[in-house]
Amino acid sequence: MSTIESRLAALGLQLPAALQAPPGVKLPFQFVRVAGTRAYVSGHGPQNADGSIAQPLGKLGRELTVEQGYRQARSVALAILGSLKRTLGDLERVRQWNRVFGMVNSAPGFNQQPVVINGFSDLILELYGPVAGGHARSAVGMAELPFDIPVEVEAEVDLHA
Repeated sequence: MSTIESRLAALGLQLPAALQAPPGVKLPFQFVRVAGTRAYVSGHGPQNADGSIAQPLGKLGRELTVEQGYRQARSVALAILGSLKRTLGDLERVRQWNRVFGMVNSAPGFNQQPVVINGFSDLILELYGPVAGGHARSAVGMAELPFDIPVEVEAEVDLHA
């Protein structure tokens, strides 16, 4: 078991299975695209352990509280780590996190997107530490996100050669 996976286990966390797209939905892209020593991670939403889309759904500031959004963003980190593990074979191949782009399904007037996306950033920093886990980040509000998910995150990481 890798150091990252040991840390996940110590936190009582598990990586979800591959995303189960809703019926009739085609996803004709790679969840992780490796180019040399960089991996580009497509937008991920919160997932349950079986790969299904996690509840609750809806907008922050209307259906969801900041605390619920934070937990959903943390779930997105697990979904991305699961995709990285399936693609790379080992989460230790991630040398450093470069960029995170966090999108929050926001009701009009909601402006706490950074607090929500901290759920993602906090877990990555806890697992990888401040050097490898430190990343540039945006946290923005969106009028809508696919399937009414509350949070979506995409990322770029550098890999060990």
